[in-house]
Amino acid sequence: MKRFLSLLFIVLLLLLTFAGCGKKQLSNAPSVPADATLPPEEVEVTEAPIVSHLMVAGDIMSHVPMIKDAYVASTGKYDYNHMMTEPAQQLQKADYAVGNMETVFGGGPNYTGFPNFNSPDALAVAAKNAGFDLVSTANNHTRDQGMDGIFRTLDVLDKVGLAHVGTYRSATVRDGNSGIYVADVGGISTAFLCYTYGLNGYSLPADMKFAVNIFNKDYTTTLREFDYDLIDADMAAARALETDLIAVMIHWGVEYQTTPNEYQKTIAKHLMEQGADMVLGGHPHVLQPYERIKVTDVDGNTKNGFVIYSFGNFISNQMDEPATKSTIILDLELTKNPNNGKTKITDIRYTPYYMLHRDDLPAGQRRMLVDMHKSIREYEAGTSKYVGPNSYQRIKNALDFVHRIMGAEGDKASK
Repeated sequence: MKRFLSLLFIVLLLLLTFAGCGKKQLSNAPSVPADATLPPEEVEVTEAPIVSHLMVAGDIMSHVPMIKDAYVASTGKYDYNHMMTEPAQQLQKADYAVGNMETVFGGGPNYTGFPNFNSPDALAVAAKNAGFDLVSTANNHTRDQGMDGIFRTLDVLDKVGLAHVGTYRSATVRDGNSGIYVADVGGISTAFLCYTYGLNGYSLPADMKFAVNIFNKDYTTTLREFDYDLIDADMAAARALETDLIAVMIHWGVEYQTTPNEYQKTIAKHLMEQGADMVLGGHPHVLQPYERIKVTDVDGNTKNGFVIYSFGNFISNQMDEPATKSTIILDLELTKNPNNGKTKITDIRYTPYYMLHRDDLPAGQRRMLVDMHKSIREYEAGTSKYVGPNSYQRIKNALDFVHRIMGAEGDKASK
């Protein structure tokens, strides 16, 4: 009996010991809710680059023969759409497209060409239809129809849905954003600024200096005194916006010269030092080349800026062969690295165009801007609707001219 009780005592003691060990282990275990999930492993996320295309064109003009070609007698209205049918096929593929509106919309019925432009509102409609998103409005013809013409032009552009930069209705509007227009270029924010060298001898009223951005202080006389105070303040405001890129559209240079002068080069370099990534030039009515310029900016950073000194005319009635009839649409590939926030111009290509004049045809068919390569191909294939033997040779000469000025390697057809 004693032996049995001794064995029973030993068994109970062992059970209590193991039970105590079990409770100790449980009490030291971490408390994890039943529905808890374990944290994922930390993985570095690399975003894909953002790539967009900014397309830029030259001077959108309307001389008297173009006004006549746009007139539709059956309706008494105007239609410029046919003049831009071919470039529209390219512009409409852009993430964003800009050009220079080198005329004003002062209202009819007395429409005029050079020297004091006043175009039918239908030109703005056609530009929008062609694919333009933004037009610069500060150029030497901005005041052709007085101050009212400046303000009505803005009304017309607003009505058709074309953004604009370079002219303003009030000091409040101009000063509120320092004359800057910020656009979303396919996911890449871009600040656009615009300036002209002068107004063909016209001056702005003392109480309306806000109306037009002018980069020369002596804009009615010698055109040599650069307005550093204005430009540097505007560029500082643009930098403060911290957009991905800054583009300056500028009206400068000497008409009909295919090379930039030293004043243009000096201004371009200064704009880049002040933060401009792109300087987009116009006014000479002929092409001038483009280049990259290495500068040290105001923050001490080394950067490569891009400048094209002149796009020439986009549409016009100027007659010089091939200079004033030749133009390009520039296609700038922009690439943003979301991981470091840096944006660069990663490719530069252009498409050459020619302003075709066909005075023997009815209104609505006389003036067309045509793709040079397409026109040459179709003529050689016997399928051209527009180009005859004489036009064919002129377009071939124009293509050679474009390649001499801009470099053949930039031609999209060479890629």
